[in-house]
Amino acid sequence: MFNIVLVNPRIAQNTGSIGRMCYNAGFKLHIIKPIVFDLDEKRVRRAGLDYWQKLKPVIWQSLDLFLEENLRYKDRFFFASTKGERAYFDFEFKVNDFLFFGSESFGLPPELMALNKENIIKIPMKAYGRSLNLATSVGIISYEALRQNYAFFSLENLI
Repeated sequence: MFNIVLVNPRIAQNTGSIGRMCYNAGFKLHIIKPIVFDLDEKRVRRAGLDYWQKLKPVIWQSLDLFLEENLRYKDRFFFASTKGERAYFDFEFKVNDFLFFGSESFGLPPELMALNKENIIKIPMKAYGRSLNLATSVGIISYEALRQNYAFFSLENLI
């Protein structure tokens, strides 16, 4: 299982879509507050369909609390950022890795990415583009991690 970590997401529909993807891929979703919407909002449920209730995301009250519990895994923290220098497909992902994604407006906090500067990853795109949709970015990187570890996941559980 991979850990998808959303740090202060700001768009309910993206969070719902990401939850739907996590449920269907067998990933654990961590959501770090503060967030600007209610997780019970209709927009989250609509994007997440009936998967949202089955997903059981882990909700953290703050980044500090998340790190207090998980910092021992920092060697397996990967940070998606437009500031990264290496493309996501140049990294080797392992089961149980933490894939971090920042808010749609602000990205990830620099002090968080400083915990493992070697693992700042980017999705290649044209120079004139600022960024991709958060749900799209999570899907791209998550499914690369899944592809690399496909043997670990039972074909029966994925199809």
